[in-house]
Amino acid sequence: MGHADGDQETALAYQRAVLPDVSRTFALTIPELPASLELAVGNAYLLCRIADTIEDDPAVENDLRRELHAELISVLEQNRCARSFADRASTALGDATSTSELNLVQDMPRVVAIYRQLSAAQRVAISTCVAKMCQGMPEYQHTEKAGGLDDVCELDRYCYHVAGVVGELLTELFCEHSDAIDANRPQLFALAASFGQGLQLTNIIKDVWDDQARGYCWLPRDIFNAQGYDLDRLAPDHDRKRFRAGIEQLVGIAHGHLQNALHYTLLIPRSEPGIRRFCLWAIGLALLTLRRVQANPDYVSPDDVKVSRRAVAMVILCTRLASGSDRALRALFRLAAQGLPRAPMDLSAMALSSSRAAS
Repeated sequence: MGHADGDQETALAYQRAVLPDVSRTFALTIPELPASLELAVGNAYLLCRIADTIEDDPAVENDLRRELHAELISVLEQNRCARSFADRASTALGDATSTSELNLVQDMPRVVAIYRQLSAAQRVAISTCVAKMCQGMPEYQHTEKAGGLDDVCELDRYCYHVAGVVGELLTELFCEHSDAIDANRPQLFALAASFGQGLQLTNIIKDVWDDQARGYCWLPRDIFNAQGYDLDRLAPDHDRKRFRAGIEQLVGIAHGHLQNALHYTLLIPRSEPGIRRFCLWAIGLALLTLRRVQANPDYVSPDDVKVSRRAVAMVILCTRLASGSDRALRALFRLAAQGLPRAPMDLSAMALSSSRAAS
């Protein structure tokens, strides 16, 4: 199903108005995409955010959460009533859900109406991603994970379900958009999940204390146990030296994922500068966040490691100037990542982990 130019402009205007309320980063990056991709990627983000909102609200009982996720999938795959879902979901949400997120859930019929304007290939890619998220996230209910995830492998699977699948979705949409991009499909898909996982792990590191205050912990116990740090006692004032050592290892893993994200971006042809910028801005902001964590290891809130507006502007300017030169982009990456530890990424192991998570 296609969409008229007027319908597309109306849909784009709606998504551009809503995105800043739920994600300042994606509100910045998504408009860089070509118009048809901007509409699909923006819509996909809003649908994933609705699924994530249901997952994150502790007021939603586990059985009801599973029912709502299944109903969301049926709205997308079987054309079930979006208004019925929106009414049921918004009633179930509690005080932990922000007003912006609640408004988005209540506005689900409009989001779904835009989804149904997209091409068949775009709809399949989006619904597949949302289904993977909804079916995978319940394994990591926050009420059972206040003391952290078991190990790095479980962290990898968690990041795959909430972000790696998005990397795969974007790759599918990019390949559908351009034959030149599709020519690199195997190489792109080998890196896609790692790209998303790098961004998600950066957020986990940045938000660790906000998550801890809400009863969440996505840190892997094996890394912190090796440093002599007990995640059951996770607190800003508890044994910061050992905690810093564990965080430094996670920064190294995130850095390795972001290196893969750069390789991914360089596989996008120079003839698609908007897609390159979309990827580069996300990578640059993540790298600078990790640099802030390294510079301020005793941070106690995301604000302590927040990237300044000036730094954001520099990322935008530098990547605009360098986006056509792979050599310049590699140099920029090295500069932005200077001083960060790095753990090498085994793509074959990640592919195995992702396939197991998806099965």
